Order: sequence, then structure tokens, then C-alpha cells
Amino acid sequence: MATIRKRGDLQWEAQIRKKGFAPVQKTFTTRGDAELWAKTTESEMGRGVFENRAEAETTTLRESIERYMTEVSSSKKGIKAELVRFRWWLNDPLANRSLASLKGSDFAKWRDKRLKTVAPATARRDLSVISHLFTICRKEWGINVQNPIENIRMPSVRNARERRLDGDEEERLLAALSDSGKGDLANHWMHPLVAMAIETAMRQGELLQIEWADVDLKKSHIHLSDTKNGTSRDVPLSNRAKAVLNALPRSIGDKVFSTTQSAVVQSWTRACKRADIEGLTFHDLRHEATSRLAEKLALHELMKVTGHKDTKMLARYYHPRAEDLAKKLG
Repeated sequence: MATIRKRGDLQWEAQIRKKGFAPVQKTFTTRGDAELWAKTTESEMGRGVFENRAEAETTTLRESIERYMTEVSSSKKGIKAELVRFRWWLNDPLANRSLASLKGSDFAKWRDKRLKTVAPATARRDLSVISHLFTICRKEWGINVQNPIENIRMPSVRNARERRLDGDEEERLLAALSDSGKGDLANHWMHPLVAMAIETAMRQGELLQIEWADVDLKKSHIHLSDTKNGTSRDVPLSNRAKAVLNALPRSIGDKVFSTTQSAVVQSWTRACKRADIEGLTFHDLRHEATSRLAEKLALHELMKVTGHKDTKMLARYYHPRAEDLAKKLG
């Protein structure tokens, strides 16, 4: 049986002690609410469907975020970006609410407000980190709480790119990169960097991290131990790629490309301007390389080269031209 007792002038406490269950209690403003909760809870215990939500009711979103940042974010590769996102959440009023009190409608309102100031992709990533937090709360921390993000529509993102090198853009771009501009300190490395990106489909960050110890010209591959998805892979080298590497000077340091990401961004912008090329990003070279490699490799081989773990992600980078497919049809 439940025990109902008055606490002060404005509160009523209901406490249930039942064999086989840990004691549970909750405070209400009226005796009627306390009795209703006790009756419902005892019924759920009797039917074997009771779930203790006490911890979810006393733990705030803020406390969960702080724990997640310490225990989960710290082991992730993209920790810096995630921590920035979580710190933004800590300043939101929802952070002061208990996990149990947060509903899908709360996050739907938040989503609609957020979309007025940021791109859909940003709002989607903001919601995704909180969604995973709720999953961790339930599955790993034993907090009995449902994931309210699962009940709302995530912002629709339509930012897939299909930009490839068109016509003589490759020749114009490489020519512009060979024409070193005054003060363009990164340009010395840009021509081989771009040529390697087109040949290997490696990401810019991966290219800039390559050390000479990772390069095996005899076996024609580069070993990448630090990639975006956290797994290592070996990238095969074409004859053109090996020629690019053979032509590079061995720098005093261990890096193959002795330049920085910020320098690459500046040099890329200037080179595209000199080549009169618009709307092309460095990352588009990964699309270009993947589409070219797809003409030579089987699907499972291509995934090994690019590092994609599923075909859906790979499809975002494979953009065959209709005229090239027509030639295969004969």
C-alpha cells in the first residue's frame, strides 16, 4: 500500500514500498494527485510494466550534457566541434529542464526557431548530438527516459553537390597553380596537392597529414592511420600519383606537403580566380576522383580506396556523366 503524507502547507508526498521493487516516492501539490499517482504506479507494478523514472525526473539536461562531454565526447575524433555545439546547448533554457519533462514538442519549437538563424544542416547536427545523448542516457547510464528527438521531423538538408571538373578546367586550374603569385606561399605545394587529390580521392585533411614514412612507392600505396571515420586504410597509387610524389623534395620535416589548411584555402581561392573557375571547392576534387575511379574499380574496391563504410555515402560522391554512361552502352 502507498503512504500519503502532508509535507508543509503546499506539498503531499506519496511513497510506495512493494516487494521486488525499490522504494519510490514523489511529491505533489494536492492529495488527489498523489493518490492518483500512487494508484497508477501500484497498478503498473502489479502488471509488470512499471519503469522507475525517478532519475530522469531529477537529472537535468545540463547535467547529462556535462557528463556526456566528459565520458563520451572526450573519446571522439571530432571532439572540438562537438564541445562547441554542446556549450551552445548549455546556454539554452531547455538545459535547465529535467530529462523526463522534455518532450518532442519542446524540440520541435526549438527547431523552428533555430532554422530562422542557421542553415538546416547546422540545426540538424545540433539536434543529432542531443538525440545521441538521450540514447546514451537510456542504454548505457540506465536512466529511464525516451528520446524525444525521435518524435520530431529533422531539418531537411539539400546540400548534396555534384560539381565536377568541366571541360578544360583541370588544365586551367593546374596551370594557375603552376603560375605562382607573389606572396602566395602555399602555391609551391598546391599543384602536387591538387594533382594527388584528383588521383587518389583523399580528403584535404588526409593529404596534409601524410608523412613520408606512410608512403611506399615500391608497393604503390599510402597508409592513412588517421582518417575522418576513425579507421585506417591503404590508398593505392596510380603511375601519375607516384610521379607526383617522386618529384617532391624531401622536406626537413616528415610531412609530404609542408603547408597548412589555411594557406591551402587562400591559395585555392586565388588559383580559381586566376583560372576563371567558379563554384569549385577543394572537396569537389574528391567527387571528381571518386567518379573517375568508379570507371576502373568494382564497388567494394572503390569503397576501400575512398574509405566509405556504406554505399549510400559513396553514392553522394559518385557522379557519372550521362555521355560517359552512353559510351558504355555502345
